[in-house]
Amino acid sequence: MGRFTTAKHYAAASILLPGVAALIWPGMVWLIALFLVWCAAAAAFWIREERKEHRERLTRTIGAMQHASVRTLNHHRHDWMNDLQVLFGYIRLGKLDKTIQYVERIRERMAAESAVSKLGVPSLISFIQSFRTITNTMSLEVEIEGDLHLNELSLDGEAVAEALIHTINAYRFAVKPDNAGLAVLRVRLSADEEALYAAFYYEGEFINEQQWSQKMNQQLESAPLRPVGDKPSFSKLLLKAEMRA
Repeated sequence: MGRFTTAKHYAAASILLPGVAALIWPGMVWLIALFLVWCAAAAAFWIREERKEHRERLTRTIGAMQHASVRTLNHHRHDWMNDLQVLFGYIRLGKLDKTIQYVERIRERMAAESAVSKLGVPSLISFIQSFRTITNTMSLEVEIEGDLHLNELSLDGEAVAEALIHTINAYRFAVKPDNAGLAVLRVRLSADEEALYAAFYYEGEFINEQQWSQKMNQQLESAPLRPVGDKPSFSKLLLKAEMRA
């Protein structure tokens, strides 16, 4: 319990004293007036502490988002520095074919990142772009077929994004800690006129497949994304969200 919550509870409890006194001596007008004034003061104190708590919570949230953004930018800057060093090395060695191949790899990666940035749901975009900053036990590769904008489809884009994040996290938390760098989760998103499809392909070891399966069933129970097939497998999972009529 935070200090603001404790202070609010103390303020609320403090009205018991004048309240009990007013009940014991109901004929004393000044006690009733004191009780009403006390209630008003306690309510004002509660509102003030509530606002302080909200401001502090907002400040912490903004700070966390800023730190996450800085970490993500640092990772991207590190990647670009590595790319530039590799390209510079190929150019110095006169390996034009290697330079062209590497530039093509950079172009493909930029196209993939651009497709992620166009998904239309900020929470999902931020999660995918900053995934490397929150774990080193599993790498995430996202492939998007065509121009996919979740916010423009005839379904609940926010709910779909939340289900995707929970599913990726279910894999992340199920990876063996000593399997760092070996686990890879590939996510392929596509859509047609009838549904949105999310395919998950996992390579690596799991702590417990049964626990993962139970957790997945719980998370997807009320989610718009539903498993396709009778028994989902951790190595290959296909989810589907039907379009609204």
